[in-house]
Amino acid sequence: MRLTIASGVASFTAAILLYPLFQGGTWFWTSLGAVLAVVAAGLISSRLSLPAWAAPLLGLAATWVYLTVAFAAGKAWAVVIPTKSSVLELARLLGTGWDDIQRFAAPVPETRGITLLTAGGVAVIAIAVDLLAARVRRAALAGLPLLALATVPATILAEPISWPAFIVAALGFVSLLISDGRERVGHWGRAVLVRRTRSATSPSPSRSAPGGARAAADTRGLRLSGKRIGFAAILLAVLLPAALPAMEPVSFFTFGVGGRGSGPGNSISIANPIASLKGQLDLPERRVVLTYTNNDDTPRYLRIYALDTFDGQQFGMTQPKGAPQNRTENGPLPPPPGLGRDPQITNVVTSVQISDDLARLRFLPLPYPPRQIRVDGDWRADVDTLMVFSTREEAAGIEYEVLTSEPKPTASLLESLDGAQPNTDPRFLRLPENLPPEIAQLADEVTAGAGTTYEAAVKLQEFFTRTGGFTYSLRTQGHGNSALRDFLLRDRTGYCEQFAASMAVLARLVGIPSRVAIGYTGGVKMGDRWEVGTNDSHSWPELYFEGVGWLPFEPTPSGAAGQGSARVPEYTQPRPETTEESTSPTPGATSSSADEPQDPSARRNPREVDREGTVLPGELPPDDSMPLIAQIGIGAAALLLVLLIPAGVRMVTRNRRVRSLGFKVAQPADELTARMASSRSHTSVAAAWAELDDVLYDYGMARGASETPRALARRLTQQYEFDAGSAAAITNIASAVERVLFARDAGRIEPMRKDLRKVRQALAATTSRGRRVRAVLLPPSTLRRLRLLGERLLDGFDLLENIGLRRTAAQKGS
Repeated sequence: MRLTIASGVASFTAAILLYPLFQGGTWFWTSLGAVLAVVAAGLISSRLSLPAWAAPLLGLAATWVYLTVAFAAGKAWAVVIPTKSSVLELARLLGTGWDDIQRFAAPVPETRGITLLTAGGVAVIAIAVDLLAARVRRAALAGLPLLALATVPATILAEPISWPAFIVAALGFVSLLISDGRERVGHWGRAVLVRRTRSATSPSPSRSAPGGARAAADTRGLRLSGKRIGFAAILLAVLLPAALPAMEPVSFFTFGVGGRGSGPGNSISIANPIASLKGQLDLPERRVVLTYTNNDDTPRYLRIYALDTFDGQQFGMTQPKGAPQNRTENGPLPPPPGLGRDPQITNVVTSVQISDDLARLRFLPLPYPPRQIRVDGDWRADVDTLMVFSTREEAAGIEYEVLTSEPKPTASLLESLDGAQPNTDPRFLRLPENLPPEIAQLADEVTAGAGTTYEAAVKLQEFFTRTGGFTYSLRTQGHGNSALRDFLLRDRTGYCEQFAASMAVLARLVGIPSRVAIGYTGGVKMGDRWEVGTNDSHSWPELYFEGVGWLPFEPTPSGAAGQGSARVPEYTQPRPETTEESTSPTPGATSSSADEPQDPSARRNPREVDREGTVLPGELPPDDSMPLIAQIGIGAAALLLVLLIPAGVRMVTRNRRVRSLGFKVAQPADELTARMASSRSHTSVAAAWAELDDVLYDYGMARGASETPRALARRLTQQYEFDAGSAAAITNIASAVERVLFARDAGRIEPMRKDLRKVRQALAATTSRGRRVRAVLLPPSTLRRLRLLGERLLDGFDLLENIGLRRTAAQKGS
């Protein structure tokens, strides 16, 4: 029966790991009831000595009855007996729960269907653990279903498993192994109760069992060693990963970004980017998402995702790759793909503050292209797209600074790059084979007459914003070839997702690499900061031009009839020859006085720039955080303080004994000192003797368990050749101890501070310097107390075992 109970405990402690998946605690109590039902069925199986194959069937029946009572009591006969109606109700709830799991992201709300699925799943795991541990007697294999339960939050959530929950689950499995070992030892013969003793020097004598049974071997050491191994393994499993360097995530264990052509389910710990975009635009009232400032006070698009694959349904995102060398803390990010030396570059520093309400976002909204980022946490840049993401951190509430080196292309420059072959991944041109031919024909018609790739891109943008008769509306939905065909050829009504995706598809049809960006427009100016709200959520296409790289285009109608904060890029508008000096805001390029040639001697002192809150071109503001050497120093000091804890405890104990003789002091756990400490009038002798005992232990001269005070004084005097003063001091201490122990009237006892100091100095003179240093910095007497405390904690398991043994012995004796 012990194994059945231990199996239930192990199953439920493993189920505690599921807590991050739910918003409330109903699942906890419901799962506990399911485990108790399985345990009750297991106890009945053991009591009736049913075969191993029958126990799981009884467990399933008990689970069925429990779930009927908990979820379909109104349709059951007498609340307990399942009926056809109750079975149909449970089946309906299971289907509803499965649909809810597919619909919600963790943490999920505790609907009745989800709670039923959770309780039933935990019960099935408990039945499997009971079968392997209590029926088949393979307790180690029972860890497999427990591991399967633990992998559920590990695969769904990006956060690591909570270490307190892991410790609880690991302790449950260790208790199962201990119970299995106890059962196996019990099969060797009749168990004999052996009372523990506190003597550390001699083992307890064996005792005869009632009824003439032979004395049993003392196996306390084996059990204690097993518990120490179990606890040490759990401790290492918790502490060792924190000490190891972070490893590069691989595709099997990283967060759920859809692969190439993965379809609508592409997401990274949040809803699919396109669904999230539509959801924010549909909110009834505007909510602030982030605010930002920059050194040229110009609004910019802030990109979060770059969707690069099109599968015929919608655009998806390739798994981003962030190597350790691409961490933001390592300095500049990888260079922007395709950017050459011809375009004029504008260096801009932007400071972004994310709202605390932006939940489960693991990508940073950034102007493109970012070159360097200062942000706390493990954030990494994808080499291909320069998206900055994290597998551990969330963007909510953080503040960061980003340096962008934005190209400022001109129409003439883009036309001159027409002959350059794009050096990009083929996925930016890939289209499904079943794309309707009418769409390809439309692309050819719209770009007819374009002499260069740039002219073709401009014609595509003008088709959506001017000549095509498109209108902006949030009421449209749908993906796939039919939705794309209807949008381009028939309805021509949609919102930014349809406009961005359609232009990207048409661009690929005419040979221009393209992708779809999702993020926010520049927002509105509120005071001294730009404020971005949910209504500024936006999607736009990015087209690739060799020598300039990825450039944003804006096919979505702007103004009152469209996306209010959308801006058409300056390099795509008809302009006079002097447009290079224009300062109108664009999503992809801005102007700055930093681009003008400057006399080096005329540059301002960097400290003046810092004082005014601005920065030099091409640099991030100086980091005001603590230097690395200071952080290392603080860490070393903290480690030193931790290592000196035993020394501090020893010093406090010594001062309490020597200077506060009237206070009851801590003593070694032996009978001799305990008897002395019982007399309140002689606490000074007990303090002196306890301190002498610790000094001897610290110097490796421990007192023998049967050695009397007088014999100890004689041995120390002869062995270490004490001088007359030291010999008299140790003799006085020994004499006082014997009078307290054995004399009817101990008489007046003189203070022993000086005697104790002389003996300690004499003992220290006989030991090596290393031993003296260890006695001060890492005193063995303090470590001994800590070890004894740990053994007492481990003996808690034996208390439960002895209770079971006494009950068994009493039943057999009666």
